[in-house]
Amino acid sequence: MQKIEYGNYAAEIDELGAQLTHLKNISDGFDYIWNNELWPKHAPILFPAIGRSNDDSYLIEGRKYSMPQHGFAADQEFDVVANDGQSVKLRLNSSNETKTMYPYDFVLDVTFSISDEGLKVQFNVENKTNGDMSYSLGYHPAFNIPIDDEGTFKDYHLDFNPMPSQLDKFEIVKKPNPYRSGNVLPVKDFDNNGIDLNYEMFDAGLVILTDKSLSSVEVSSKMSKHSIKVHFEDFDYLTLWTKEGAKAPFLCIEPFNGLPDVYGGLAELSTKEANHHLADGQEDNFSIDIELN
Repeated sequence: MQKIEYGNYAAEIDELGAQLTHLKNISDGFDYIWNNELWPKHAPILFPAIGRSNDDSYLIEGRKYSMPQHGFAADQEFDVVANDGQSVKLRLNSSNETKTMYPYDFVLDVTFSISDEGLKVQFNVENKTNGDMSYSLGYHPAFNIPIDDEGTFKDYHLDFNPMPSQLDKFEIVKKPNPYRSGNVLPVKDFDNNGIDLNYEMFDAGLVILTDKSLSSVEVSSKMSKHSIKVHFEDFDYLTLWTKEGAKAPFLCIEPFNGLPDVYGGLAELSTKEANHHLADGQEDNFSIDIELN
């Protein structure tokens, strides 16, 4: 387990999956990150796929490859490149195991840096294969809501920046696992002031917002002096989720570069909707800032 600390904040990152397991407010003695067996994860990294593929598979030039839900990065041991006490860099290299699922040579670096403002998470994806590499990358942190047990889940509110005049989402269907239907629906819980959190909005599962102009979202409550603001300018989509039917005290705020499959046949990876692409030798860099109060 890797630990970093600065000022009033401390974080712990598991080398397995480079997963953030704790993000603590030291002076007030609480954790922003979810830790409970009701949903036994904390902040998985989604790579090189987001969501579940049709038949848990996809195609590359007609050849079928199996792919776990959300890809395989969360189940891989990352190497620690450096840790100076305030920042830690972890690395996943392609291997014989990963190539059975995704036949590309790649390097995925994830760097966590803590400061007076909160936590920055930086992703660097490098294609080490000759030719195009198609991939998705997402981040899936679960935050304790209520924050520091102040109020209840339904006392919290989401503010978006920029605030749209209308907010739409991709329709989700369960077959029995969640897929996109291909349709877009309005977010009924949205008004011009944002969204008041409620459990019913997640009855159909995850809420993937379609508006690519969104750059940050803040969750706060009049019941709490604390708040969480996630900046995701480098990401195409924002997803919100909590465990359906559980009335669980957590909210996942998930920036996505990529999308789950539309229900139906197998997708060809090179033309998969919303995937990102890297030519051989090229790199992509994305960052997320988790601003804490």
